[in-house]
Amino acid sequence: MEIGTRIAQARREQGITQVELADKMSVTRQTVSRWETGAAFPDIEKVAGLAKVLHVSCDYLLQENLPAEDGGFALERTEPLEKGSSVTKLLSGIVGKNVRISFYEDEEDFDMLDKICSVDCFEGNWVKVTVQHKKKEQKKLIALSSVLSFEIVE
Repeated sequence: MEIGTRIAQARREQGITQVELADKMSVTRQTVSRWETGAAFPDIEKVAGLAKVLHVSCDYLLQENLPAEDGGFALERTEPLEKGSSVTKLLSGIVGKNVRISFYEDEEDFDMLDKICSVDCFEGNWVKVTVQHKKKEQKKLIALSSVLSFEIVE
C-alpha cells in the first residue's frame, strides 16, 4: 500500500473530509487529493503533521503497514517490508517519472526553476535528473538536502 492510500484510509477512518484535512494541514484540498492519488508526495515536514492529525505514526505513513500510535489504527501486513529506509522507498517511487522540484529558500537551483525534469536515480544524498534545456538534454545532480518537494507531472 502506498502513502497516498494510507493517507486516504486514515482520513476516512477519522471521519474527516479532504477539505477538513487540507485546512488542518494549511494546504489546498487539491494538494490533499494529489497526495491521496499518488500524483504528488507530501514533503517530509508535512508527514509529521499528517501523522498527528490522522492519529497514526510517521512510520505508518512511510512504511508498509506498521502499527499506529495509541488511539490510531493499524492495517494487517499483507506483504513483506522492502529493504531500505522509509525515505528511500518513498523516493524510489518517483524514479523514471517527470517531476517539478521545489527547493528550500536560499537553496534554489535557478536552472531548475519552473522546469519539469525526469528523475533518473538516487545516489546517496543526491538525485540525478535529466532536464530539457533549449532542445538539448542536461543531466544534473541535486543535493536532496536542498529539495523541499517533488511534484509528479503528467
